[in-house]
Amino acid sequence: MEIFDGKKVSNEILSEVKEKIDKLNKKLGLAIIWVGNNEASHIYIKNKLKRCEELGVKGNLYHLDENTTEEEVITLIEKLNNDNSIDGIILQSPVPNQIDIIKCFNKIIPSKDIDGFSNISLGNLLLDKPGHISCTPKGVMKLLDYYHINLDGKSVCLINRSIIVGKPLFNLLIRRNATVTMCHSHTKNLSEYTKNADIVISAVGKPKFITKNMLKDGAIVIDVGISRIDGKVVGDVDFDDVLDKVAYITPVPGGVGPMTVAMIFENLLESIE
Repeated sequence: MEIFDGKKVSNEILSEVKEKIDKLNKKLGLAIIWVGNNEASHIYIKNKLKRCEELGVKGNLYHLDENTTEEEVITLIEKLNNDNSIDGIILQSPVPNQIDIIKCFNKIIPSKDIDGFSNISLGNLLLDKPGHISCTPKGVMKLLDYYHINLDGKSVCLINRSIIVGKPLFNLLIRRNATVTMCHSHTKNLSEYTKNADIVISAVGKPKFITKNMLKDGAIVIDVGISRIDGKVVGDVDFDDVLDKVAYITPVPGGVGPMTVAMIFENLLESIE
């Protein structure tokens, strides 16, 4: 059994990104739009801004009031689209109910859409055209590549159908000739699918949801879920329970999370390349 070390891999990637950033004749600029005061968002944003500092990127936080209108967010996005000092724009989710986040994502110009959530970015992915790929799915693929996991012909059970994880990841996996079953909250007898999969990828957000009786021997498990139990961060997979059953597994924390952050800066660099 081997543990996928997302921290180690992400640090290697960020080291390469920093080398390239240091050689640029301009300072990269990242804009983060945060509407409201979601506590989890605050933690994510702090981590992103800390990484900006380490990499020599100018991190610009635009913290807007909970009552900000959709029009005000769109006006800010359009201003940042036209600002040459900004190379990437992130609209932090979740946003308050009065804001249609998909509409706002679609106002970000494709070159600056480093989260890859706009219709154009997702369409490019579907059509195998160049463009920004969503950071978590891209991070999962980089992790699999780092550990030389051959996806050709592998059966994958993917438990998530969101535009943030499931749908982009589905397309990235089938590009590599994996056979992918996408499961979700309406899937009946989920364990029938997980038990037959060579690779199980879960992004459900239910703590310790995946147990060893749901996996086949030698399965590869990618845990994208993040939950808190008694102040401790845990994933969708009951880590200790499945250890003697799996060939590879990602820990939570320290697995997919650091990879997602690394992909933000890789996409930011690609936005000017």
